[in-house]
Amino acid sequence: MIKGIIDRFECDLAVIEVDGHTVEYPKYLLPAEAEAGDVVIINGNQFTLDKVETKKRKQEIDDLMDDLFED
Repeated sequence: MIKGIIDRFECDLAVIEVDGHTVEYPKYLLPAEAEAGDVVIINGNQFTLDKVETKKRKQEIDDLMDDLFED
């Protein structure tokens, strides 16, 4: 089992960051609702969204942005 973060989609490929490197996978392997920034669990050719970890990461980013642009 590997965890990665969807960096972007290029045509029919999903570019996923895994351990500091990007790896390309066919987009059709990912769940239809997958978006850039989502955390995915990769188990062979099975991809599952980790919604809890994705929400946690997005909240951390929002908090950092709030701190950065605080008046």
